[in-house]
Amino acid sequence: MSSWENASKIAHSFLTEEFLELERYNIPNVYLPNADTWVAEKDGQVIGFIALIGSEVGAIFVQPCFQGAGVGWALMNKAQELHGNLEVEVFKDNPIGRKFYSSYGFEYLEEKHHEPTGKQVLRLKFTKE
Repeated sequence: MSSWENASKIAHSFLTEEFLELERYNIPNVYLPNADTWVAEKDGQVIGFIALIGSEVGAIFVQPCFQGAGVGWALMNKAQELHGNLEVEVFKDNPIGRKFYSSYGFEYLEEKHHEPTGKQVLRLKFTKE
């Protein structure tokens, strides 16, 4: 949870505390039990995770002090190794996530309204070559 909390503070500063509080409950109680999750560790501490529902990247978060060190790529490589083609949704207002997905090779599919937050999300797809 700390990987999500710390990374969300910098990537999702636009989200309301009310929504984040709901997610603090949903992540361990609803989302993760229904996802295949892999973690990245350093010295026995979790520094990031990726949660997959089939080929859908439900979440990928890396502790801010480890961002840019290849942890996110390693997690995404695991997902790509397992599923080949991947899809994900990222908030339009999240330049950190958008830059990461673009650099990994994800391409735009569509933009849509995220009802719980009132924000726009971009649906992206990675196609294995």
